[in-house]
Amino acid sequence: MTVPTPEAPYGVDPAGRPYSDKSKVVAGILQIFLGGFGAGRFYVGSTGVAIAQLFTCGGLGVWALIDGILFLTSNDRTDKQGRVLRG
Repeated sequence: MTVPTPEAPYGVDPAGRPYSDKSKVVAGILQIFLGGFGAGRFYVGSTGVAIAQLFTCGGLGVWALIDGILFLTSNDRTDKQGRVLRG
């Protein structure tokens, strides 16, 4: 991790992209346990997807579970501003 700057207060990833103030662990746990309400997606700012999950009960739980697992395992998930979620 590099020295924080005003443009990247949480540092940058190895590819030079700034880290988000959001955590992928928090997003993943929220999505696994409250994904039927779109909680993980609301947390990272993906309001459109969150509303779709809300109206479909997270794809009857399947979509929410898979999405939560992907939040936890993927290193390229981003927030609304396109910043990479912190680990």
